[in-house]
Amino acid sequence: MADPTQDHIRLSVNINKVALLRNARGGNVPDLIQFAKDCQEFGAEGITVHPRPDERHIRYSDLEPLRSVVWTEFNIEGYPSEKFLRMVEKIRPEQCTLVPDPPDVLTSDTGWDMWTHRDFLTEVVARLKACGIRVSLFCNAEVHQVECAAQTGTDRIELYTGDYARRYATNREKAIEPHIAAAERAAALGLGLNAGHDLNLDNLAYYAQHVPGLLEVSIGHALISDALYFGIANVIGMYRRCLTKTTI
Repeated sequence: MADPTQDHIRLSVNINKVALLRNARGGNVPDLIQFAKDCQEFGAEGITVHPRPDERHIRYSDLEPLRSVVWTEFNIEGYPSEKFLRMVEKIRPEQCTLVPDPPDVLTSDTGWDMWTHRDFLTEVVARLKACGIRVSLFCNAEVHQVECAAQTGTDRIELYTGDYARRYATNREKAIEPHIAAAERAAALGLGLNAGHDLNLDNLAYYAQHVPGLLEVSIGHALISDALYFGIANVIGMYRRCLTKTTI
């Protein structure tokens, strides 16, 4: 359910790319655990990770150490294989975001076909909620997908914003229309609303100011890339300043 008491949009920092950089040399530089702690000290209100079967960035062995240092909100994303689900049940993050990625996908680039996978998702959502974990389903900005998502019992949906990001430069008004419609339908159905994928310093403020009921964004690639120029402490502040609910 949406949280009516939340008066701002939370920034969850996805640290996959930090783990990717660490793994490139096989050591512990950069220190992923310290980085997660620092992000929170600098103002991040959540830490997101997306372990994949090949462990090319986040490793399963990272999850328990991260759980011990994340005091804001720990969000674990992934495809709900049995291995993934058992790991999530063990770690008990505040939120688990389920994505429809096949094992070899480069990045999450579409939401669930909610109707086709409705029965499967309903079972998984119930299983995770029984452990006290808030569940979010990765969802395309389509009203009928939102309606099907609500039938699974999920707490939230995360709108896939890659389509919005691609169209933003040419026609941001048209780009955001389906996201507004999806957000309004989610609110009517009592679903909490998250968003993520290709959001950045150019397009984030407009999205935050126009999509009603937005509770949280998860941002990794662009934010970590910007940190190469501006530093992570500065960048977290820059992204948080974009997350106002005041429409301009």
